[in-house]
Amino acid sequence: MSQPNNKNQQNSKVPLEERFTQTAYDALDTRHHGAIHVPIYQNSLFAFETYEAFEHAFKDLMHNHIYSRGNNPTVSYLEQKLAELEGAEEAKCFASGMGAISASILSCVGQGDHTVCVDQAYGPTKELLSLYMSRFGVETTFVDGRFIDNIREAARPNTKLIYLESPTTMYFELQDLQACAAYARSIGARTIIDGTWATPLYQNPLALGVDLVVHSITKYIGGHSDCVGGVVLGSRELVGRIGNQEYMLLGAIMTPQTAALVSKGLRTLPLRMERHESSGLAVAEHVRTLPFVRRVNHPGLPSHPQHDLAVSQMSGSSSLFSFVADAPLQTMKAWADELKYFKIGVSWGGFESLVTVNPVSEHSEDGCIVRLYVGLESPQDLIADINRAAAALSLNVVST
Repeated sequence: MSQPNNKNQQNSKVPLEERFTQTAYDALDTRHHGAIHVPIYQNSLFAFETYEAFEHAFKDLMHNHIYSRGNNPTVSYLEQKLAELEGAEEAKCFASGMGAISASILSCVGQGDHTVCVDQAYGPTKELLSLYMSRFGVETTFVDGRFIDNIREAARPNTKLIYLESPTTMYFELQDLQACAAYARSIGARTIIDGTWATPLYQNPLALGVDLVVHSITKYIGGHSDCVGGVVLGSRELVGRIGNQEYMLLGAIMTPQTAALVSKGLRTLPLRMERHESSGLAVAEHVRTLPFVRRVNHPGLPSHPQHDLAVSQMSGSSSLFSFVADAPLQTMKAWADELKYFKIGVSWGGFESLVTVNPVSEHSEDGCIVRLYVGLESPQDLIADINRAAAALSLNVVST
């Protein structure tokens, strides 16, 4: 199996500000008449002056512009920027985060193989592995990924993939990425991680030995709730294989229009994430003081049971977290209805703050779990909104 890439290790040592500046520096491109934004190449195909050039391009489909189902200059520009930011040799953008997740999983397993996946992974990812892939003879064991021993015990001789998500979607649990990657290599398995929560700014799993990183571009990277996309990042060998097979054959391509929107959003990512981090921590700290809140799940808080691990493998935190409430499910749904700044919605990563209320799984205690996404509004306004909604339902709150 592949070893940790030296480029990834070197990249992780470069200060974030310098790394991001290098990534964005080539905005002035003489090929595009000095345009600050790379143009949208609205083309289905690209023609050649000679048949020799045409045949030569087909020798490397992923690095030549032939047909936009395979490669488009606007999308290629975004892929280059994301690869540089993540510290990857290569990136491939998809039409959605699930497109990227599905392609990366399919590239690692085949009939008769076995996968180990963390039990708190994104719901559609679990459905893909548990229901869809079983149709083709691929079995999956779901484990509590907080403990590496659970992964070791679940592994079989035919285990070909360990699928990680750190932090996880609803309970924000972490896995020891370096330990997981080392174990996977020792048994001849690949590792994939969904790193959407931390973004490439705050976590670089490739530098810790993970084989492939996937992100939902829809979230923080796009940042404006106006596009849907995904990306797979890793070595030239692994991403190139996905590009030539799963990407080309399944056709979940990113459009040039989407790539242009994401490229613009990417330029403000460090500024947005700085605000998200500080606001998210402020709101989470306040929520911890509310009498109807049993526990807050935010890896950036010292109270999180895995905070030390979070600090060791992430350089920052984002603004999506959850809390377990003592109040009944219907009461918390009514509380969500009372909120004015927090909209009710499933996605996150844009300007607007969001809330969802869910029954707890078998993984936790009785009660309900509330997921909050803290946007770019004033954190003081968000805290006041939380208190006002609680007061409207006669839930005791702590004054600010």
